[in-house]
Amino acid sequence: MARKGAGSTGTPATRALTEAGIPHVLRTYAHDPRSSSYGLEAAEALAVEPARVLKTLLADVDGTLVVGIVPVDTQLDLKALAAAVGGKRAAMADVARAERATGYVAGGISPLGQRQAHRTVLDESAREHATVLVSGGRRGLDVELAPADLVALTHARFAPIARRG
Repeated sequence: MARKGAGSTGTPATRALTEAGIPHVLRTYAHDPRSSSYGLEAAEALAVEPARVLKTLLADVDGTLVVGIVPVDTQLDLKALAAAVGGKRAAMADVARAERATGYVAGGISPLGQRQAHRTVLDESAREHATVLVSGGRRGLDVELAPADLVALTHARFAPIARRG
């Protein structure tokens, strides 16, 4: 996979990918601010199955922020996320706290190039795909890359952390 347009967007996520030499493709689309689901909007606009488009969520696990990455057509299983990092209790992080900790705005939070490093867990379903898409650091920009490269750059671990409906 070739790197495309890495210099044109200049987000911390795209810079992190470029600096690490990780092959990726930038995928842009016209974001509709009225959209109720940024991830499903991206999947539809980019004509990609929702299982390959991943959302980045932050949870408070026993007082520490943890990143959970799951397909956009699923929900983050908080108990499973806590268990994956050896924690007991998890709750979704406050949006303002997540934005401060990552340096990104909600709907554009990327697992890459975050302001602070966080423990990261990627749903095991990502292994089923040659490539997945994650936010590139702003609404309307996704990055396509291999799941193994996403794990390598974020120091993530795979675990079953997604649940349907």
